Amino acid sequence: MVAIKSSEAERLLTRDVASYSAFLVYGSDVGLVSERVRRLVKALVDDPGDPFQLVRLGADDVAREPTRLLDEAQTVPLFGGRRAILADGGARTMAAAVERYLEASSPCPLVIEAGALKPDAPLRKLVERARKAAAIACYPDGERELAGLIDAEVAAAGLAIEADAKALLASLLGADRLASRSEIEKLILYAHGGGTIRVADVEAAVADASAQGMDDAVDAAFGGDTAALDAAASRLHLGPVEAGLLLGAALRHAVMLHKAKLSGEGAPFRGGLSPRRKAAVERQLADFGAEALARMVVRLGETIGQLRRDPRLAPDHAVRTLWAVAQASRPRRR
Repeated sequence: MVAIKSSEAERLLTRDVASYSAFLVYGSDVGLVSERVRRLVKALVDDPGDPFQLVRLGADDVAREPTRLLDEAQTVPLFGGRRAILADGGARTMAAAVERYLEASSPCPLVIEAGALKPDAPLRKLVERARKAAAIACYPDGERELAGLIDAEVAAAGLAIEADAKALLASLLGADRLASRSEIEKLILYAHGGGTIRVADVEAAVADASAQGMDDAVDAAFGGDTAALDAAASRLHLGPVEAGLLLGAALRHAVMLHKAKLSGEGAPFRGGLSPRRKAAVERQLADFGAEALARMVVRLGETIGQLRRDPRLAPDHAVRTLWAVAQASRPRRR
């Protein structure tokens, strides 16, 4: 079985691409899927823009002609050189087509780009069981991945970043890799020539109206203000990505509140918070008990899992869960 966890993908992409003939890149983080597909393609062919080197097959192509994938894999390059296939994994017949490709042991590598796949999805099971194929999971970055991404991008730009600024930046990122990278690049451009990125830089360049709206929604939920929560959610115009960002921010907030409650102090909040939010956080620490916060962490984590399985319902799940948080905060809970 060759199932590559999201946290293990970097090693494969930098050192082990040549060890496999087929790659399934899937997951709920659409931006990360796209980024890793591009890196694979760049490693497999000299010019991804050359249609003779990189053959692109859509889901409709495979659905209409299930043998098309194998036919393309067995085609001899007209001008020589390296050749690869990039296929959309959305076709229902994709698993059968890929099975024929794997059985033929074609020297032409295959990259399949797909969305969220359950463990029992036929395509995922097929690739994970194949000896020369790798299934690469792509899920939203955790704290370690975000920290590494921030450090790498900031260092590459010849800048440094203060710890508080890094913590604030990480709290604004995470649901989509391309969106996170875009925000970091925007921050770097803003801070260019300054040497060190500070909290004020993050607040000015990244903590824009959308991020401010997410802070408002989270504070309204943990403050028990359902009217303010509805108003903040309405201003955000939630789609699947925005809903994931909002719930990710709420989960990180609940975890930090829980840690602060267990430690008996507000240490986790000394850095990375704007002065405007500190009073709200202090009230939340006074109003919530550790057990209630632990239940909220579990509830938020479960909802984020639901979003990954079915992004189409993300906005409804996000608002419903934050409403539950707001309702739980109204009576004093311990």
